[in-house]
Amino acid sequence: MNLFNLSLLLNGFPIKKAKSTLKRIHGKNEADFEAYILQKKKNIFNYHIQNNTFYQNIAKNATVTDWKSIPVMTKRHFQHPLSQRLSKDYTTENVYINKTSGSSGDPFVFAKDKFCHALTWSVIQNRFGWFGLDFNTSKQARFYGIPLDKKGYYKERLKDTLSNRHRFSVFDLSDAAFEKCLKKFKNTPFDYINGYTSAIVQFAKYLEKKNIVLKQVCPTLKACVVTSEMLFEMDKKLLEKQLDVPVVNEYGASELDLIAFQNPEDLWQVNSETLFVEILDQQDNILPNGEEGRIVITSLYNKAHPFIRYDIGDIGVLSKKSTLQKPILEKLIGRTNDIAILPSGKKAAGLTFYYITKSIIEDDGNVKEFIIEQHTAETFKVIYVSATAISEENKENIKIQMENYLEKGLTIIFEKQDKIERSKSGKLKQFRSLLN
Repeated sequence: MNLFNLSLLLNGFPIKKAKSTLKRIHGKNEADFEAYILQKKKNIFNYHIQNNTFYQNIAKNATVTDWKSIPVMTKRHFQHPLSQRLSKDYTTENVYINKTSGSSGDPFVFAKDKFCHALTWSVIQNRFGWFGLDFNTSKQARFYGIPLDKKGYYKERLKDTLSNRHRFSVFDLSDAAFEKCLKKFKNTPFDYINGYTSAIVQFAKYLEKKNIVLKQVCPTLKACVVTSEMLFEMDKKLLEKQLDVPVVNEYGASELDLIAFQNPEDLWQVNSETLFVEILDQQDNILPNGEEGRIVITSLYNKAHPFIRYDIGDIGVLSKKSTLQKPILEKLIGRTNDIAILPSGKKAAGLTFYYITKSIIEDDGNVKEFIIEQHTAETFKVIYVSATAISEENKENIKIQMENYLEKGLTIIFEKQDKIERSKSGKLKQFRSLLN
């Protein structure tokens, strides 16, 4: 038994059973898979209706034979003590417990039964295997945050050791810190990079400035997996150029599972083995593939805690080429709470502002990081870190492009700072509205 799997087993997570279950799922043909999904949806709904008082109160008028009658759950439903939300025979002592990051504005504690959690890791290991990576043997360069309290810090460091990874802090993205990172890459046979998109992009910018290709420094490197933050196409090209390995985009949620993972054909393949993903409009109607809407997910295996038709708070599009067995996430637009409301009443995804601004700022060459804030309906602030101030010409170009893409009459303020504060987890929220 390898170290990572052994650590799961010792903590009560039946990883062998989970891997065997996943193998059986993968062995199903298309017709059998459709029957499997229908049965799993029915099973998980009936289980919680029969064994979970919390869910009984939410779905008292629903029937599994009419999937549309099952109410959509949101994070607001979970603003109750965890003990009140657990199913019969599950307690806080015999489940896996964690909490969401709170990036949506509605953080909460959640639970998974131990088999469900083991299955989550089985899916993750399967996806990394697409790129020749093994959690038990592949060495990981990890760009993540880390708790600063003593207990949390050493707990994460122990997990890093058990998981065969070295952690680089995302709280210091200075050239001096990246110089130390580069030295570690020169002396360590890393197999892959994994971590927050923004931090890895900053490292790539440092490499570009130094005219260094990381694969030449660390020849064992096979892939880079980015997660937790949006990956823009121009950033992906930068990473591919400076790292010289495949750049894999991961999309997941701690309370659910791995949701989508870029496959070797460069398609964002949705996890259909343990999740059922729907795209809904604002009236909870199911949208056909190809149309943009709210991402709503059912966890097919979590018996400890219901996540049935759960609105994760993101907006996306499933490709028209999707099948039930192999859904493809064509586009992830952003979070529903990252919507900008303009003076005319028009709504726009907040990342639209970030994307427009980014395309111009990147040409400037000296801006390291920036975020966009909405202060009033017509006022937006661009907070940025750079060696020198953005030129007046580029500021004017940004204002013109925002009016072209959105509407006229917007006020754009620019504020240069020495450092952009990240969340406690180390994530960078690229757009935030201060209206509410």
